[in-house]
Amino acid sequence: MSTTQSERLRELLEPLVTSHGLDLEEIAVDSVGRKRVLRVVVDSDTGADLDRIADVSRALSAKLDETNAMGEGAYDLEVGTPGAERLLTEHRHFVRATDRLVKFQLTEGGELVARILDVDDEGVGVEVPGVKGRKATTRRLAFPEIAKARVQVEFNRKDTKKDMKEEEEA
Repeated sequence: MSTTQSERLRELLEPLVTSHGLDLEEIAVDSVGRKRVLRVVVDSDTGADLDRIADVSRALSAKLDETNAMGEGAYDLEVGTPGAERLLTEHRHFVRATDRLVKFQLTEGGELVARILDVDDEGVGVEVPGVKGRKATTRRLAFPEIAKARVQVEFNRKDTKKDMKEEEEA
């Protein structure tokens, strides 16, 4: 897909996605066999539930049909969210990942797995888990120090606020 087509699709679809209270995160056109697939990734600070995704999907489909932006050939439209292990590339992504465990690739080399505590215009405050009985430590990462950041899936994470309340009641 040419950059020009991507930019045209973004210009066409972004206002519609925004009108539904969502951010347009990504647009990709892929060929799958003889068919083309237009993948649109949306998100918001509060998340995107199934009803909102269905609403925006119908609106995007109508707009694409009305404007013929995808041409005459058949295509499938897929609208979804970024997924559990999303790549953090924008300031808003880091804000949305507050309290999540993230794997950081550092520009100076090496990597760090830490929980995002807070985010401001200059960078992120993180908590690095303690190893072998040591206490967790906090650290500040400026955005220029971060080459790449990806949210990590946690299956057994305890909700510390809920757990503390249960312990107090016991």
